[in-house]
Amino acid sequence: MASKYTAEFINEELIKQTLAENAQITQDEFNAIMAKAETAAGLNMLEVAKLLNIEDDERLSQLYAAAHRVKERIYGKRIVIFAPLYISNYCVNKCQYCGYSCDSGIDRKKLNNEELINEVKSLEAMGHKRLALEVGEDLANCDLDYILESIKTIYSIKFKNGSIRRINVNIAATTVDRYKQLHAAEIGTYILFQETYHRETYAKVHVKGPKHDYDWHTTAFDRAMEAGIEDVGAGVLFGLYDYKFEVLGLMQHAEHLEQKYGCGPHTVSVPRLKPALGVDLATYPYMLSDEQFKKVIAIIRLALPYVGLILSTRESAKLRDEIIKYGVSQISAGSCTGVGGYSEHVSGENTPKLNTAQFSVEDERSPDEVIYSLCKSGYIPSYCTACYRQGRVGDRFMALAKSGDIQNVCQPNALMTFQEYLCDYASEATKAEGEKVIAEQVALIKNDNMRKLVLVQLEKIRQGKRDLYL
Repeated sequence: MASKYTAEFINEELIKQTLAENAQITQDEFNAIMAKAETAAGLNMLEVAKLLNIEDDERLSQLYAAAHRVKERIYGKRIVIFAPLYISNYCVNKCQYCGYSCDSGIDRKKLNNEELINEVKSLEAMGHKRLALEVGEDLANCDLDYILESIKTIYSIKFKNGSIRRINVNIAATTVDRYKQLHAAEIGTYILFQETYHRETYAKVHVKGPKHDYDWHTTAFDRAMEAGIEDVGAGVLFGLYDYKFEVLGLMQHAEHLEQKYGCGPHTVSVPRLKPALGVDLATYPYMLSDEQFKKVIAIIRLALPYVGLILSTRESAKLRDEIIKYGVSQISAGSCTGVGGYSEHVSGENTPKLNTAQFSVEDERSPDEVIYSLCKSGYIPSYCTACYRQGRVGDRFMALAKSGDIQNVCQPNALMTFQEYLCDYASEATKAEGEKVIAEQVALIKNDNMRKLVLVQLEKIRQGKRDLYL
């Protein structure tokens, strides 16, 4: 697809030059970068390039500790919980790393309205309030009208005490007019992973289909923001190319959005390449080790301190529980990457009838098991969607985050949504641990009036009120 949009803001020569010139880092340089990072002011490309070359355990330990402190300074103990919802896996693109590739041999499926309702009811029965809507790219089998109608249906479903309050949408790069339609449908964040910022690799792994056009894909956020969508979610599929190059590409993309639209990405996802139908990981020489992956997450947190940093169930339970400490603020839980998989699981059909999954999931814990683990580690699982519904999006959210004022609403809202979960969905063990966390965190609210208000609202929720927020 020919495009007037060009991704000139990704300067590969500058990335390579920056990496080459900053391959070493002295102790004084490291100390200075860490001091700046601790202020939550963010880091520039030169500073990030130097940190990417850290290998020794002592400096890595300091890096992880700084990322932990910066995350808690901005987002506190809150960890946002969500689930992906795959409604169609039809796709015309030939992407070598993806189970949805047009030649992968996967079973193709698109949810009809009844199946969609059953999927949403299954997700609501787990306690979910946030979804990431996922589809392949195939306008003949999954056009925008189908997506818009699905969004409308999802928002309309109320099951037991459940309801989906925010739908983030991950669809292929499209036009300004179509993004305007998505915006009118009251989506949350528009998500699109770059996969790789390296042009040669991008062309190699995206063999054919609309996604083959690097410029059209990479400038999608420009068109989305032109259409009025203020929150966009970026991401790199680590393992396709050199992770150091990819991190600096992400930095350039964020800087471009900040300069042109006054606001960088609202979220950044960090998926690693995983096994899928037709994908041989042995053919990918840039796979990240766990240690490299931890370093990447910590550096992104320090470089872009205000983004929601998302970790998926692609990673193992053990690794996720560790990596959360290094700057993660959002995680998926109880995820299924197949079309129709949630209702099959709830019905007891643990072996899917069809092979519809995009990639393999390693953390197979239920949401309740994930939440129990978070509570034991002192975190507040949050289902809050208040910022979007109150208009705290885009540059308005970033201004509150940078000033620290976002804590005044996010902490109370997180506690209230968590109280809902404990009342309606939690196991007895999780409820016991969760009530401890809520009591501890309420006691830490410094403002007396806010603390009293939160206690009143929590009691209302215990008495049956729902969807209270500030």
